[in-house]
Amino acid sequence: MSTSAPLLTLFGPCALLTRANVVTFSRFALTIPLLAIISEDGPSWRSAIGWILLGSTDGLDGWLARRDGTTRSGAFLDPLADKFLAIGGLAALAARRIFPWPAVILVAVRESGISAYRTVAGRRGVSLPARALGKAKTVFQLVAVGVALFPPLESRPGIALVALWLAVGLTVVSGLDIVLHRAGTG
Repeated sequence: MSTSAPLLTLFGPCALLTRANVVTFSRFALTIPLLAIISEDGPSWRSAIGWILLGSTDGLDGWLARRDGTTRSGAFLDPLADKFLAIGGLAALAARRIFPWPAVILVAVRESGISAYRTVAGRRGVSLPARALGKAKTVFQLVAVGVALFPPLESRPGIALVALWLAVGLTVVSGLDIVLHRAGTG
């Protein structure tokens, strides 16, 4: 994955209606009906395929943003859409008693805390860009939900729980990484 500047910047940093943001807005809009399906069906092919398709759009909007030019709105909205989808999926599975609520609460508290931390830092002019662990954390959260929704694994709940607790562990570690990295540089 290259972090170099796009070959042709189609959008300035203040643009809102970019191709990447359209994908992000679509992710927000499609998350609600998908969570309703998960709440209704639990593990099913309909839930699993919907989850895989919606989860994969995170990579699409990132690719579009790198290709067309990143924006401040995209830098804010994309991680928010990730959190909405991941926490929503985890909560829908906890409501069905597939995942334990304490794990979901740990993830939600970490996500809220780091978002607040970033907001405070941003108001002080400090940028806290996404770090590799944070990106991996998002992938692990989405994979944990996907594993729990995958029908062939429904009879083996231990696999989904291992995936969940790995995601929770990485979620906590990545939060500490952001705070400790900031403490070490400022």
